[in-house]
Amino acid sequence: MQQDRSGIRTETILLGIECGGTHTVAIAADAAGRQLHRLEAGPANQRLLTPTQLASHFRALANRLPAPSALGIGMAGVRESADRRLVQAAAATAWPGVPCWAGNDLETALAAADAGTSAPDVTRVIVISGTGSCCYGRNPRGQTARVGGWGHLLSDKGSGYDIALEAMQQAIRRFDLTGRWPDLGARLLLTLQLNEPNDIITWIHQAPKDEIAALAVQVFAAARGDPIARSAIQSAVRHLAADAVACARRLTRPGRPVEFVFVGGVLHRQKTFARAVSLELRRLWPENASRLLKREGAWGAVAHARAIVPTLPHPARRPRTRSAASPDSPAPSCPIPEATGQSPTEQRNPRSLDLDRRSLSSAIELMISEETRLPRALRAEAVRIERAIRLIVRAFRRGGRLFYLGAGTSGRLGVLDASECPPTFGAPPEQVQGIMAGGHRALWAADEDVEDDTEAGAKAILFRGVTRRDVVVGIAASGRTPFVWGALHRARDRGAATVLICFNPFLRFARGERPDVVIAPNVGPEVLTGSTRLKAGTATKLILNMLTTLSMVRTGKAIGNLMVDLNPSNEKLRERAVRIVCALTGAAPSVARTRLEQNGWQVKAALVHRALGEGRRLCHEKRCQS
Repeated sequence: MQQDRSGIRTETILLGIECGGTHTVAIAADAAGRQLHRLEAGPANQRLLTPTQLASHFRALANRLPAPSALGIGMAGVRESADRRLVQAAAATAWPGVPCWAGNDLETALAAADAGTSAPDVTRVIVISGTGSCCYGRNPRGQTARVGGWGHLLSDKGSGYDIALEAMQQAIRRFDLTGRWPDLGARLLLTLQLNEPNDIITWIHQAPKDEIAALAVQVFAAARGDPIARSAIQSAVRHLAADAVACARRLTRPGRPVEFVFVGGVLHRQKTFARAVSLELRRLWPENASRLLKREGAWGAVAHARAIVPTLPHPARRPRTRSAASPDSPAPSCPIPEATGQSPTEQRNPRSLDLDRRSLSSAIELMISEETRLPRALRAEAVRIERAIRLIVRAFRRGGRLFYLGAGTSGRLGVLDASECPPTFGAPPEQVQGIMAGGHRALWAADEDVEDDTEAGAKAILFRGVTRRDVVVGIAASGRTPFVWGALHRARDRGAATVLICFNPFLRFARGERPDVVIAPNVGPEVLTGSTRLKAGTATKLILNMLTTLSMVRTGKAIGNLMVDLNPSNEKLRERAVRIVCALTGAAPSVARTRLEQNGWQVKAALVHRALGEGRRLCHEKRCQS
């Protein structure tokens, strides 16, 4: 029981929602697990809906359901911590103040499978075939693994979408080879109310995923007498069973018992298909049991809702889950340094308190004068900047790479500096890399939430393949950005050298957590309080300029102050290359251009060519004189 806002005691209601590519199911249950209400609504995939659309979807459900005490939501498309937060934020607009667990529909299906068995402590793999497909499992130690679930453009093998698409592709292939339109093709045209094969081209470019998947029903109906339909179904059986076994192998050794639980409309409605998958699993993994999931996945969401109500008895607890996808899988959290004082970048600048009332000329003079304070602050960090450059030079000389990593302005400046290295120094694109929180879209559209995702930073390091030969430079004005710290911790675990660039000298690091180099100039408060794209941004650019320029110079990318490894990819740069050759050899511009053209516009090669030519001329002159 609970109290509502008026103080009246009300019944505890647990609301479980499962959102998939075909439909949404919501179940309201009481504390004893009895169903109070059930409804269905349209499909919802976190990857395919905007935050506004997602919030609208939840509000429509809330209008038709009793007010819950706790909420569990399993949604297709949820993969990362940031996805979970987006779902929770959208749910909060419909159920404000209600505790909410958010995850993916795989987790809710697995929870429903656990609740529906008398043997919870076995390795169990959920095998999903509906509009999409995926396999997800957990072993008794709490390790989890996922195979598939990347969406219809990248995977979804063995799904209704895959079956329908492959059948259409085979029908069209048969038409191309024989000139005869097969019976299955005629059945599909009838279903779609299309007149001839060319009409399929327009339709399939406009059809959503679920409409294509719906054609799988026609493929199964034709399977008895149509070889194309049988071939598409057999291919789906092999793919789905192979994915399920791959998932099992990541959780336990071959020869150990595994339970495969079938979920999704294709496996539930097509019994012959489910039996074929079961037989294929028996062949690939003899020590298994397979069954259909009898309870709806929304009951798994109810179980997750129950687990976050502290006054209710919890069901038998399973071990804490952890991913078995990789021995290096990122930790969801890591220690972030404590700020012993307010960061200067967040303090109010006493010189700009009247910024909104100043004349333009006065405000311009103020901003220029603030920027002139940077050299002194940077000189105070010269020793640490030098240490960072030495780490980078060492990495370059042994084939390592430099990674910049940050969120917002910091991340964009890192990507900018990395992108300039190939044309300026002829460096391979992989030698200096920028990693931006939120990916490429965040380069041009602000996405502030992503900076709080520690796990995303760690994964970026893992999947960029950082090793002990590399250097990772985290850029964070406050020095405390979770995305950056997730990356620095993972980089250090993998043996890479680590550098932090920040503008907060008031950081206290936990024992053993300090990066190899910390560059923390005190540039003072910004003219516009907290706007670190100003002085902090300028100082960041200056530091990155020094890191890459001097590291490249120390590894032979310049002679004097001339960039002899530049990439002359346009006429302006080719003219510069000519001037460089002229300056270093004394050759006439026409000769320098000829040498460059003969050597593929590689300045160093042209310089060697010139030197060899001069050597041969001098030897010839000496022989003639003798």
